[in-house]
Amino acid sequence: MLSGFTKLCKGLAVILIGGHVVVQLLPTSVTYLALIPARTIPFGWNLITAGYIEQSVHGVVVSTLGLLFMGKLLEPIWGSKEFLKFIFIVNFLTSVCVFITAIALYYLTMQEKYLYMPLSGFHGVLAGFLVGIKQIVPDQELYLLKIKVKWLPSLMLLLSIAISFFTPESATYLPTLIFGTYIGWIYLRYLQRKPESKLRGDPSEDFAFSTFFPEFLRYCSVSF
Repeated sequence: MLSGFTKLCKGLAVILIGGHVVVQLLPTSVTYLALIPARTIPFGWNLITAGYIEQSVHGVVVSTLGLLFMGKLLEPIWGSKEFLKFIFIVNFLTSVCVFITAIALYYLTMQEKYLYMPLSGFHGVLAGFLVGIKQIVPDQELYLLKIKVKWLPSLMLLLSIAISFFTPESATYLPTLIFGTYIGWIYLRYLQRKPESKLRGDPSEDFAFSTFFPEFLRYCSVSF
């Protein structure tokens, strides 16, 4: 269980840990590395760097372990190049969506906290990983939880939304989780190249957007 981690995942884990150490030793670096919507222009690079910066100890622990264990499953199937491409695209597009959401929330509420709160973390990519695992082994049952893997993304979002009602800092993580899940699905559904078939995406009904919902709710969702 504690062996077989890929070199790429180990290298990315070092980056996550290193990013956390940097912001602890140099707190002002958060201004340049995290996503602060009011400062994204001209600091546009934080749309990329924010995803690799964990500001808390528990955040870096969860992200590192999630990367190692989920990457251990996904990278051998996708290949290192595709795995890295998935991380980059999901991280970048999630940051863009979070940036737009923060600006929209500011104009809707006129609360400046949405412009200046430092947003960062690898959890958007981890949410995308869960979608990848849902695609690969949907009917695998988790031994301890007695639930099928295909429900993990949905349960993660449901739990996060429920917690958000009781935590004032929900804006720092909830949009990232939602967009990470959705963008991960869009990429795998429509864009991921399949070398063996020279096709893109996964058009199967078992991976339709409606599969994120219980059967009794699926008539309310759109089958893309």
